[in-house]
Amino acid sequence: MARILITSAIPYINGIKHLGNLVGSQLPADLYARYQRGRGSEVMFLCATDEHGTPAELAAAKAGKPVAEYCAEMHEVQADIARRFGLSFDHFGRSSSPQNHKLTQHFAGKLAENGLIREVSERQVYSNADGRFLPDRYIEGTCPNCGYDKARGDQCENCTKQLDPTDLIEPRSAISGSTDLEVRETKHLYLRQSALKDQLDAWIDSKTDWPVLTTSIAKKWLHDGDGLQDRGITRDLDWGIPVKKGDEDWPGMEGKVFYVWFDAPIEYIACAGEWAEANGKPDADWERWWRTDKGADDVRYVQFMGKDNVPFHTLSFPATLIGSGEPWKMVDHLKSFNYLNYDGGQFSTSQGRGVFMDQALDILPADYWRWWLLSHAPENSDSEFTWENFQASVNKDLADVLGNFVSRITKFCRSKFGEQVPAGGDYGPQEQALIAELTTRVRAYEAHMEAMEVRKSAQELRAIWAAGNEYLQSAAPWTLFKTDPVQAAAQVRLALNLVRLYAVLSAPFIPASSARMLEAMNTTDDSWPEDVPAALGVLKPDHAFTVPEVLFAKISDEDREGWQQKFAGVRN
Repeated sequence: MARILITSAIPYINGIKHLGNLVGSQLPADLYARYQRGRGSEVMFLCATDEHGTPAELAAAKAGKPVAEYCAEMHEVQADIARRFGLSFDHFGRSSSPQNHKLTQHFAGKLAENGLIREVSERQVYSNADGRFLPDRYIEGTCPNCGYDKARGDQCENCTKQLDPTDLIEPRSAISGSTDLEVRETKHLYLRQSALKDQLDAWIDSKTDWPVLTTSIAKKWLHDGDGLQDRGITRDLDWGIPVKKGDEDWPGMEGKVFYVWFDAPIEYIACAGEWAEANGKPDADWERWWRTDKGADDVRYVQFMGKDNVPFHTLSFPATLIGSGEPWKMVDHLKSFNYLNYDGGQFSTSQGRGVFMDQALDILPADYWRWWLLSHAPENSDSEFTWENFQASVNKDLADVLGNFVSRITKFCRSKFGEQVPAGGDYGPQEQALIAELTTRVRAYEAHMEAMEVRKSAQELRAIWAAGNEYLQSAAPWTLFKTDPVQAAAQVRLALNLVRLYAVLSAPFIPASSARMLEAMNTTDDSWPEDVPAALGVLKPDHAFTVPEVLFAKISDEDREGWQQKFAGVRN
């Protein structure tokens, strides 16, 4: 049995995520996890909320809540929405967990032992009104490039220009609004990534099957300009993991916390520890997934993320693991995605632009969204969500092809043979041709899923659905029934078995609808069709079934226009 470890980029805690966030990591990771489970692999699928750093503090302040309370509440909100979207995490953890505190401090200690941490004195903006140093994102002002008056100290969101706080015109504290700012000296720890450049370069070169998007981003960071830079791993913040060298205090680092980019990827490992604790399991049960000296040497580790997260996962997190000198499991395959844009613009969490996960579920069940997002996944280039395309895809793929097939054959069988699989007749040339086509297509579908080619997998699955419709249209058992009811029975029997086959193959994409199809067919047999002809004989003559309710309702022009109008502005 193959063992597959899957992580998707952990979503930030400051609010509900939009559909672009979903399709960039969690949803394709879930597709792969469900597929691998369906094939009999042992899967560990982990995700968590990313709870430290500046945006968490700002969001909590805006909500008028202590940051720990805000994070706990938002974790529950995100976990609930993930469940409702059918995301099948084995554990959905928290980067603020005791496990991540301990492990992050452990890694920092090991890196220090190995000479890979250096102390740096740097000048940073201090707010006298707030009595604290301000991270770049806590400073707002007017962009010197475009004049936008809410540019942050790290970047202007309006023109995307990278900035330093000292570049801003009339800078002010994002916390208090005070302009009483001064530049002071403070000390921070830096991870000496540059010392690991050659090892990281060789490691990335060994990943010949990675998407070009992934390796090109990593190589750019390694070689452009001055090459890979050392990176700060501490911040002057109240909320976060206190800086310690393993279990020991770190002289000169009192009152500081680890920078969120350093502790967030470590949560992938800590999350497995949280899973073990939550399920009453010993440490050995999570270590067999993450420690190559404790059983993880036969694990295949796959990460899913948007392209903006690639540098952290190809360079910084691997630098932490390699630099520790310990036998941690490194990623085997990193599947990265481009951006999903929204109706002529960009999705934006901070500006509330686009459809957010909770809003989507208020409109339609999860499977409608899952199908559209995965079948339009931004793999090779950015893709765009438009309401017209969403309506067309739902109506043509889900309602007209899959839903229509299930409805036609179950209703026809009920009217002519009753609610059980009919006996009699043998498969003729037409049936044998369909079985041969489906065998070829199922093998192609498996190949695309194994290769994590999300769009191609969706196209092949739709072709498998369409093959059944074309067969029904051509065989026309409703016409044949008048002259040869016995042969019509054989055709209906094959088509009813196709419903079960479609349920099994479709489960990674549309799990709730797949479950409804299996329930209608009165079977719990969701075994993968390793042998397609055998799979099309699972439901035997006289096996009872029920006619399901409409699987997929069509989206009307009126509904589409209403939603288009509702989501044209920004979220309140």
